[in-house]
Amino acid sequence: MKNNQVTINETACKHNQKKSHDKKKLSCTNLPQPGATQGNCPFDGAMVSVGAITDAVHLVHGAVACTHNPWATHGSLSSGSQLYQTAFTTDFGESNVVFGGEKKLYKAILEIAQRYNPPAIFVYATCVTALIGDDIYSVCKLASDKIGIPIIYVDSPGFLGSKNLGNRIGNETLLNYVIGTAEPEFTTPFDINLVGDYNVAGETWNVLPLFQKLGIRVLSKITGDARYREVCYAHRAKLNVVLCSNVAIQMAQTMQERYGIPYIEESFYGVENLNRCLRNIAAKLGELVEDSFTARKLQERAEQLIAEETATLNIALAPYRSQLKGKRIVLSTGGVKTWSLILAAKDLGMEVIATTEGKTSEEEKAKIRQFIGQDGIVLSQGTPQVLLTVLKDTKADVLIAGAGNQYTALKAQIPFLDINHERHHAYAGYTGLVELAQELHEALYSPVWEQIRKPAPWDDTNFGF
Repeated sequence: MKNNQVTINETACKHNQKKSHDKKKLSCTNLPQPGATQGNCPFDGAMVSVGAITDAVHLVHGAVACTHNPWATHGSLSSGSQLYQTAFTTDFGESNVVFGGEKKLYKAILEIAQRYNPPAIFVYATCVTALIGDDIYSVCKLASDKIGIPIIYVDSPGFLGSKNLGNRIGNETLLNYVIGTAEPEFTTPFDINLVGDYNVAGETWNVLPLFQKLGIRVLSKITGDARYREVCYAHRAKLNVVLCSNVAIQMAQTMQERYGIPYIEESFYGVENLNRCLRNIAAKLGELVEDSFTARKLQERAEQLIAEETATLNIALAPYRSQLKGKRIVLSTGGVKTWSLILAAKDLGMEVIATTEGKTSEEEKAKIRQFIGQDGIVLSQGTPQVLLTVLKDTKADVLIAGAGNQYTALKAQIPFLDINHERHHAYAGYTGLVELAQELHEALYSPVWEQIRKPAPWDDTNFGF
């Protein structure tokens, strides 16, 4: 990608808060300052967006240390190929910084292609290789001509900005070099794409059976548990379902402009959200088919499925709701998960009393304020110091956040639940809500909290020798 300035259209950036899309600034010129904590870098964000394509090779052109975070912390799962779990790197050293690494990259691409025969290779720039001026784009083109498979350059070095920017650079790369390059064997009137879902902890698998029961085919997953070829023919879907508007909405808008594919923004977290999602997908697909009878039948199947799944869910949740009712949550995450989990907590009889608004668009912030109520606290910052103060002042029962805040909860002596990419539990869909209830119940009612809240023996006035 030659011009990253176009991609720096960060709706979540605090300097770009206009609500209407046509009034948003072309670019946010207030880039992160060196040394500031950004919640990981653009390279990491691009790896989230592109790295979940399971049968492709993801080659990092840079130091071996850059490979740690994408493969060690991102919980995107695969139902097939595990090639994406192999960390490929050109292992940049001092001599490469001095003499350049283009020859090393070219040799690595040829060796990988011969040994693994992947359908495509994605090559990621890092800070070092971008700073020394390696012409990665030309090397990828030369290697692609040599071996006859796509070698796709992802231009997202870490110094460009934030992780969200990297998500969008990854999406732009897929739009420009992958989507539209192949055709599916057949299409149906009810083909959809899931955009902005990365199958963290297998969450996509919780919802795919629901679409199958409705007769809706997920043509392409972008990119959780995706194969390279299915992303190539994503342009033939009839509808895009956007699961994380903060990083994927531009992708859906571009596909609407290029291919005429409409999109809707939905969430798979919580009963209300999921029911609305199934109804909206059925209604939108019904509008796109010419046969009114077929459209009506699809919506009827959706209502029947919702009734059946909701009844089953209520039975499964009954014992947990009685134990979780009235418990107070402080939530620190970002994007669609923030407002979605507020509604999911209400499904369990719990209350989100405070939440952060980081990495959320203005539209999502409006939803957060609406769902959390007048008494709810919306935090502009989610630093450990701020969270500790809120946890103490509100007497919260549990902190739901990313793994980085686990020790914040331990300092506050309250339970903690991981909600970000590092987690090992799927919370999407009807079955995911039961999983969420189980995890919250185990965390809240663990006997360890009663023990650690007791005074230490040497602080007990009744303790003596």
